[in-house]
Amino acid sequence: MAERWWTAPAEAPSGKTVIVTGHDYLDKIREKGKHPFRVEVTWDYEPQPDGMPSEADAQLMESATEALREELRKDKAACMTGIYTGDGSRDWVFYTSSLAIFGKILNRALEKLDPMPLRIEAYSDPDWEEYAAMRESSYIPETDEES
Repeated sequence: MAERWWTAPAEAPSGKTVIVTGHDYLDKIREKGKHPFRVEVTWDYEPQPDGMPSEADAQLMESATEALREELRKDKAACMTGIYTGDGSRDWVFYTSSLAIFGKILNRALEKLDPMPLRIEAYSDPDWEEYAAMRESSYIPETDEES
């Protein structure tokens, strides 16, 4: 599967900027209907004046993101669809076929990293409504340079 991500600024209800990063080329996975559960992994952090994380938190967040991407390349039971950063929160959004398997993927991906104050919530979202809304509000089409 081709992997393409787009990044766009958005505005939080507080008026602070939130950086939205979305995963493109997920139509085939969505259409199969085998990933009906949405999992949101949230890290609430002490924001800088602009609402963004400190350099140390941002580095650990990026390490976590890369570890999760790597683990998800090996295990197709889940896929990361979006990342939201700003206004004191980093949210990773996933869709999965199994909440139990997702828990194992998450633990394997993060086991070698420093502990993080994560909150995990799961929802039934068989139509990928959150992904569709995120894509509608933030999508940036592929440019000629990317193709």
